[in-house]
Amino acid sequence: MTYQDITVVITSFRSENKINSCLESISRELEVLIIENSSNNKFKQDVEKKYNNVKCYLSGQNLGYAKGNNLGLSKVKTKYALIINPDAVLEKNAINNFLLSAKKKSDFAIISPLIQEEKYLTKNQSTSSDLIEIDNVKGFAMFLNMKKFINVGFFDENFFIYFEEIDLCRRLRKDNQKIYLDSSIRVYHEG
Repeated sequence: MTYQDITVVITSFRSENKINSCLESISRELEVLIIENSSNNKFKQDVEKKYNNVKCYLSGQNLGYAKGNNLGLSKVKTKYALIINPDAVLEKNAINNFLLSAKKKSDFAIISPLIQEEKYLTKNQSTSSDLIEIDNVKGFAMFLNMKKFINVGFFDENFFIYFEEIDLCRRLRKDNQKIYLDSSIRVYHEG
């Protein structure tokens, strides 16, 4: 597994003031798709000029989180996708750790970073790469095994914003898919 196996999907809505920190934390070796929920052509031109690994799509309207991410995921041709919010920042080794976890637990549907589910850790647990099976994740950072979504699809577009990741995780669990927290991965989120 390499960086060529991953596409990063970022759904944004007028995030030009905060997305640069996110993009700076992503290796230029990774393909990044931004779904900008507006018709801000200046943003598209600026971000594609500054980052040669980024392709920005303008939706022309605010589609919301679920529909925007579905549009991005429909363009993914790699084995894995990383959904990340524009106000989140990856720790230096986050991508490598996602790939290591994917090797350890190849049956995963979603792997999430520690920062969003710290309540699952006990005082005795190491933070060196423990994978814990969990019920759901928060949507600001999700590493997806694309083939595990064939039966359930991606996000329910009836959700505009909030709870769409909980619904997706519920449907995955109902389909006997695995969702893991990796305590070695850190993603910082402003939201």
